[in-house]
Amino acid sequence: MTADQVIIRRALASEADAIADLYVASRRDASAFIPTVHTDDETRAWVSRYLVPRLEVWVVESAGILLGMMALEDELVDQLYVAPAAQRRGLGDRLIAHAKKLRPARLRLYTFQHNTPARRFYEARGFVAIEFNDGSHNEEHEPDVLYEWKGASASTAHKI
Repeated sequence: MTADQVIIRRALASEADAIADLYVASRRDASAFIPTVHTDDETRAWVSRYLVPRLEVWVVESAGILLGMMALEDELVDQLYVAPAAQRRGLGDRLIAHAKKLRPARLRLYTFQHNTPARRFYEARGFVAIEFNDGSHNEEHEPDVLYEWKGASASTAHKI
């Protein structure tokens, strides 16, 4: 797979099942960092009934195979997952770069405090931890951290 063979595009409603499969597999692969609180069937129903129709979902694909997904809600990267077999190939980086183009002023996202691989990934891409929480506001009840990335336009104001 070369960079030319990979495309990022909006998800289609008809791809909800494939997106759910990728989501379930990715979370299962990261189970040391992401606790499971829903059955696979509950997760698939949530992806098809809520995530895909209501959020701005982007996919990264190669040769017609979905390799990653990202859901945006306003300035929040609500979900970002790369298929386990496709990780460490720069696909997550491409999804984040795409999000930065779409939201050039600011992005925010949450990850669990103990998810050190995700934290390193986001910090290496310019995200800064701005708030640490005890987990009382997420359904996993795991301490999390809110990250923020500010684009160049957010940090440079034009004076009149």
